[in-house]
Amino acid sequence: MNHSLATLLIFIMLISHCAYANAQDNLVNQIHREVVAQDIGIGAREAGSKAEKNTAKYIIKSFNNMGLNVTEQDFSFGKKDLKSKNIIADTNPLLKKTIVLGAHYDSTAAKTGSLGATDNGAGLAAMLAIAHSLSSNTTLSYNIRFIAFGAEEVGLQGSKYYIKQLASKPEKLDEIVAMINFDTIAGGDFVYVHSAHTTPYRCDIENPTYNSNTQTRQALLNASKHVLGEKEQYVIHPKYKGYPEGVTGSWSDHAPFACAGIPIAYVESTNFTINGKAGFDGYSQSVHPALWDCYDAKNNTACDRQTEKKWGNIWHSQFDRIDKLSQLFPNRIEKQISNNVKVLIELLSNFDQYNQPSH
Repeated sequence: MNHSLATLLIFIMLISHCAYANAQDNLVNQIHREVVAQDIGIGAREAGSKAEKNTAKYIIKSFNNMGLNVTEQDFSFGKKDLKSKNIIADTNPLLKKTIVLGAHYDSTAAKTGSLGATDNGAGLAAMLAIAHSLSSNTTLSYNIRFIAFGAEEVGLQGSKYYIKQLASKPEKLDEIVAMINFDTIAGGDFVYVHSAHTTPYRCDIENPTYNSNTQTRQALLNASKHVLGEKEQYVIHPKYKGYPEGVTGSWSDHAPFACAGIPIAYVESTNFTINGKAGFDGYSQSVHPALWDCYDAKNNTACDRQTEKKWGNIWHSQFDRIDKLSQLFPNRIEKQISNNVKVLIELLSNFDQYNQPSH
């Protein structure tokens, strides 16, 4: 092949790659706005509400348009017997070996003005974009199961229900080799990947077989390094009191899976370096001054811990909406979501390559 032809082919490949990447980013941004933007989208999606039901319909339609095998799993919760559902979509349900990518679709704190743009519109939009990309991949030797969980914000109702149904079918439970949880994957100062806490969670199933294996976490870390490079790869948080290196609490949909013996990895965007209201637990997401009454940068905490009200939080607050986030963090949310989509497409396309036993 002559030099000029080779150069032309490389140029064409680069143009094609850029066009694909732009289309992918446009898709995820479109999905995000359709779910969370108050002007053109669904907006706040409190568990059991009409808006949550409308979001479920949107997700079902999206999965169906991708040609995926879709299952609806209805459940009731709470004293008022409210209704919600999990939406489950498989790329190839005939294959037993299954990797789960989950994201809850309800939101909370609507009274504060939150529209759930990051918690968890970002995770849901990314999951749907990843599903769209991988739905036509027929070469994989494993099934990818996308689960949109309902009613997460009121006690992980959807994921708990899903695991309880599987617990009665041990052979089905054993087919799941890993669960990846996307919850608030954008907005914070860093994007972390965690494994389950080394101290077992309080499990809500009979005979829990708790799993805190770090293999899935390491697989995501390696994939992120490959795709994003060392400067933008996922972060493993260092050891803090109550939180050994790289582990997380039970506050999201990964917890029931860890209780059921499934290796998990949880991606979230926050800032563990902040000494927040309850210490270094990652609940304070950013040092941006608008998110604090007063931030003490020298000591990484509030200027006055007694009077601080905001605590660097985006989730569950007036700031968790596209219009305010775009002012505070121009392009941050879009870039973080896009990066997560790229990493998961790489990982889920080559899972066996990355998911190697820890040594």
